[in-house]
Amino acid sequence: MTRRILVVLFFAVAALFPAGAAHAADSKATVLARWTQPTAAATAAWNAARADRRPWASYNFDWSTDYCSSSPDNPLGFAFDVSCWHHDFGYRNYKAIGTFPANKARVDDAFYADLKRVCAGYGSVSQAACVSLAWIYYQAVRNFGSLAAVKQADIDRAAALLPEGSKN
Repeated sequence: MTRRILVVLFFAVAALFPAGAAHAADSKATVLARWTQPTAAATAAWNAARADRRPWASYNFDWSTDYCSSSPDNPLGFAFDVSCWHHDFGYRNYKAIGTFPANKARVDDAFYADLKRVCAGYGSVSQAACVSLAWIYYQAVRNFGSLAAVKQADIDRAAALLPEGSKN
């Protein structure tokens, strides 16, 4: 009898709280960890949440961004802006919960993985320049915690990898 009551209660609760609401039980740190992995799935999950923030409002995430800081958001025409936003999201929210030092390296690695996925979308002729810039941007955040360390000379060296007259 008790078992039957528990089964009925389980299904009643499941009906009241559908699977889509399961994230509500997760801590902010758990959600951040899920969204800041260097995988395409983590980036896709973060991007879906960014597009529809309503289900995540109770977490009080900081969605603000300055994109790629003082470095170009789309250097040589490569679309790095959303990757920079994802990176800002990780930095700002881990700082807000006081666990930034323990998570910085993973957020930086996720940033680099995001940038390389951007580069994979370009033709092979442009990929060398894109991957070169991705490495420069990654090294700047990894070593200095900011893209402010990226210099125009770095972008010019990557531009030299593009064929004459090529534009992205």
